[in-house]
Amino acid sequence: MPKEIDSQGITKISCHAHWTKESVRYNDTDRQGHVNNAVFVTFLEAGRVSLLYNPKERALTPEGTSFVLANLVLNFRAEIFWPSEVRIGTTVSRIGNSSVTFSQALFVGDNCAATAQTVLVLMDDATRKSRSLPDQTRQELKKWRHRDCCSENVGTSDA
Repeated sequence: MPKEIDSQGITKISCHAHWTKESVRYNDTDRQGHVNNAVFVTFLEAGRVSLLYNPKERALTPEGTSFVLANLVLNFRAEIFWPSEVRIGTTVSRIGNSSVTFSQALFVGDNCAATAQTVLVLMDDATRKSRSLPDQTRQELKKWRHRDCCSENVGTSDA
């Protein structure tokens, strides 16, 4: 895991390979009037799900498997308020033997409100144990690698 997520340049809009949007709902806010920190995690999940399970494209999970969240590191950079639209940038920063690491950022307009790194592991639904990523999944994930930033940090690993 990188020492500092923001050092990867993921605060730049041009860095991200995949985009999705979510509208901030009034009930996403807390007593301070800004979006609750738990909702940031939900926005990040929406970004990953729209990439991994896009019904318009081939699913990246073989039958009988699921991706499960193994690690999440989230850096808050700015408040998000209602009403607004959040754009979620998601990009693959590492492909392991059974895992994939995503670098993500939440943007309101051009302002980066949060950065995150998440690690998902491919799990066999029957055994509940990790399973190696199939070649087809690896090839699809490679399409979503970083753009215009941190190319030295992006790679495929056997770990």
